[in-house]
Amino acid sequence: MNTRQIKDRAERKRLKREARRKAAPKPKQTAPRGSLKPKIRKKATGVAARK
Repeated sequence: MNTRQIKDRAERKRLKREARRKAAPKPKQTAPRGSLKPKIRKKATGVAARK
């Protein structure tokens, strides 16, 4: 839902809520949350994990 033209915050919020109610329900997640995040191996103390 594109509400960029609407300046009034309350009106924009109302329209977005209506759109969420009308939208089809989202399917249940198949994979657990965060399972696709890159995993960081344990490092020795004082060594940067990411560069």
